[in-house]
Amino acid sequence: MSKRLSAKHKLDRRMGENIWGRPKSPVNKREYGPGQHGQRRKGKTSDFGLQLRAKQKLKGYYGEVTEKQFRATYAQADKMKGDTSQNLIGLLERRLDAVVYRAKFAPTIFSARQLVSHGHVRVNGVKCNIASRRIDVGDVISLSDKASEMALVIEAQSLSEREIPDYVLPDGASKVSFTRVPQLDEVPYPVKMEPNLVVEFYSR
Repeated sequence: MSKRLSAKHKLDRRMGENIWGRPKSPVNKREYGPGQHGQRRKGKTSDFGLQLRAKQKLKGYYGEVTEKQFRATYAQADKMKGDTSQNLIGLLERRLDAVVYRAKFAPTIFSARQLVSHGHVRVNGVKCNIASRRIDVGDVISLSDKASEMALVIEAQSLSEREIPDYVLPDGASKVSFTRVPQLDEVPYPVKMEPNLVVEFYSR
C-alpha cells in the first residue's frame, strides 16, 4: 500500500475539503486538520502558502502522481501554445487512470490506477498497464471481459455522486471514447481547483 493510498483521508483533512467528493470523507464530520494541532486557529496564509496548497490539492486529486511526474507535466504544459493552466488540466485529464475514473470504471482514482496496473484496461483494443499513459482524442478505452464482472467496477457504475463528463463518451457498459481535451470548467472537480496558482508556484 502506497503512502498516498493509506493517507488519502488525511489529505482531505489537511486541505479542509472533500477533495474527491466521497460520502465517507472525514471532512464531512470534522473540518479541522489532522493531528493534535489540527484545531488551532490558523493565521493568514502567505501567497506562497496559497500556491503550495493549490499545487498539493491538484496533485493529490490525481492520486499517486509523484512530484517529479507532476513537475514534468507542468513543464510540458508550459511549452504548449495557449494558457498554461488550461494546458496543465488537459494533460492531467488525458492520463489513462484519470479517463478510467471519469468513465466510472472505478470508484476512486486509486482503484482506477490499480485496475490499469493489473492489466484490466485496453486502449484501442490493446492491453495497457501504464496508468500515466497519455490518451489522445479519438482513443477508445475499454475493460477486459473479466474486469466488467468485477464487484469494484459494478460498484463504480452504480455511484450516484459522479456523472460521466461530456468529453468521455460511453459505448455500452465497458467502453468509452475520449472525444476532446476538456477545459477547466468542464472537469467535474468536487472542489475548486486553481491551476493558475500552480503555474505561479512553479514559475517563481
